[in-house]
Amino acid sequence: MYEFFIAPFAEFGFMQRALFGSLLLSLSACPVGVFLMLRRMSLTGDAVAHGILPGAAVAYLMFGLEIVPMTIGGLIAGLVVALGAGAVARFTLQKEDASLAAFYLISLALGVLVISIRGSSVDLMQVLFGTVLALDSSALILIASICVITLVSLTIFWRGLVAECLDPLFLRSVSRIGTPVHFAFLTLTVLNLVAGFQALGTLLSVGLMMLPAAGARFWVNRVSAMSALAVLFGFASCVTGLLVSYHAALPSGPSIILAAGVIYIASVFCGTRGLIRTHFITHRHRTA
Repeated sequence: MYEFFIAPFAEFGFMQRALFGSLLLSLSACPVGVFLMLRRMSLTGDAVAHGILPGAAVAYLMFGLEIVPMTIGGLIAGLVVALGAGAVARFTLQKEDASLAAFYLISLALGVLVISIRGSSVDLMQVLFGTVLALDSSALILIASICVITLVSLTIFWRGLVAECLDPLFLRSVSRIGTPVHFAFLTLTVLNLVAGFQALGTLLSVGLMMLPAAGARFWVNRVSAMSALAVLFGFASCVTGLLVSYHAALPSGPSIILAAGVIYIASVFCGTRGLIRTHFITHRHRTA
């Protein structure tokens, strides 16, 4: 048991850094994913994650694989996509899904084009899928800082976020905080995707944000309980994915996301609000 579960993290520094970084990401991103899901904005995370790509690509073109320039570039590009799409949806007739799709497609094409100017296919794969096992001290400091900012911000804006999830029109009718809360939340989403980009790349960072949150939805109703359970699911996904990747010599990022996917599928069927309990057992009681 020790050799399988403990030894990889006890004996190798890169596994310790990968575990610490991924756990911080779960603590920060999973509650954000819960609010994205409850606000029916799940695809927003995916669109913004792709929106980070051109900023990171431009920074890569100028500075190489340096964490600070790529983080700043990704943050700027992600904010442009998230806030730009949100502004179009708020102040024009176009719905948010359409504006996000437009910004997302433009950003993805631009990012791949920029990387192809100087980079190789290996560089493109690293940007798209990340290298969680290569996290260094600078990346961990960045992820930890974003985690602290996210938790503090969620504490401050918690009631506004919950109110907007339940009835955004009512919140706007009785208070002026609706729009500021919305844009602050989009900023938090971008920050967490930038943090996830360091470990999981632009394509997979949204997976750790959304899959644990979606799985938690099948077990509990309260937002606070859902957020806590999503974090626990995220922790389990990170530990399981890293162990599988180590022992089976598989890519670590996809292993983490697939572990989260397994938890999600299990929740769909076995959760207290899943298929087995709500459909088959309820149907059996009714027929009896």
